[in-house]
Amino acid sequence: MTGKQPGAGKGDALVLRVLDTGVMEGRLNIAIGQAIVEAHQAQRVPDTLRFLRFPPTALVGRHQALGQEINLDYCRENRIGVARRITGGGAIFMEPGLLGWELAFHRGTLGVKSLPELTREICEAAAAGISQLGVAARFRPRNDIEVDGRKISGTGGFFDGDTLFYQGTVLVDMNPQVMVSALRVPKAKLEKRKLDSAQQRVVTLRELLGDQTPGLAQIQAALTTAFAGRFGLAVAHGELTREERFEADRLYREEIGTGDFVGGIEEPPAARGDLCGRQASPGGTITSYLRLEGPAQNRVRAALITGDFFVTPPRVIYDLESRLRGVYLEDLPGVVRSFFREAGIEVLSVSPDDFIASLENAVAG
Repeated sequence: MTGKQPGAGKGDALVLRVLDTGVMEGRLNIAIGQAIVEAHQAQRVPDTLRFLRFPPTALVGRHQALGQEINLDYCRENRIGVARRITGGGAIFMEPGLLGWELAFHRGTLGVKSLPELTREICEAAAAGISQLGVAARFRPRNDIEVDGRKISGTGGFFDGDTLFYQGTVLVDMNPQVMVSALRVPKAKLEKRKLDSAQQRVVTLRELLGDQTPGLAQIQAALTTAFAGRFGLAVAHGELTREERFEADRLYREEIGTGDFVGGIEEPPAARGDLCGRQASPGGTITSYLRLEGPAQNRVRAALITGDFFVTPPRVIYDLESRLRGVYLEDLPGVVRSFFREAGIEVLSVSPDDFIASLENAVAG
């Protein structure tokens, strides 16, 4: 499949199916994204751009420890939903005034390029669309879109087979105090950008344009035109298929909507005595927890790796954790390098050496 409508004949234009699913509960929204990926992989739907919105919801990244990133008590007391994305990166806050967008594209549509290269192309297209609304938006590596140094859109994604799934936001209007209260923004992240608070880091269209802020339909049209033009696609507005809805409901009930999925990654209790090491890099922070075994406590009994990094596909982190079980500490660097080399993993934001440094920092105490 190369982005055509199913059944399209030879010579037909490449199609970008455009969906607007409106405001939906957070976990169901995530499940719909996964269902689109699966339908796209099975060549049942063409390349797709979906616009989505959330009720007030705190979204933790795929590899993050839930309680470290989200103020669960505040969210509970203020009826803010909590969900886990299927993409990596850091925790974000969504509400109806923020517009989400996601792409499911085939490699053939995009050309043979690395994920960092495609990130640039997608973010530059999104920045061009946002700029059409009356602001000067620019791509800032690794995956942000900014106006005058303040983030107006965060993005991230992964390859799963031949399907690229890529998500982003447009900060249209929001209450920054609620965002700051719902998320636990690391102090180091603010210090890196010389900021006093997370509120200084972000900016909305409302703050920039005031009464001239465009409506959602205009914002969506600008982004649609930008993406379709960048990748040479003909726009076809559509709806979720019956199969996508069915699969989304199943994923919501059995996986993505469950407490086990959302809360399945959590910092181990301090009383358990696990070793902990962190490695911060421009591509994100990796935190490794190790529990040791053996008479000399020199073998890995269990490993947990968390952070706001991007690795594609996301599930490989679980494979790495499994691979580390039983490994002698002195062999950790070699095992990690072999794992990444043999698996052929596409890493967007961090390197094998970053994972090794995090593990070695844990061992060093």
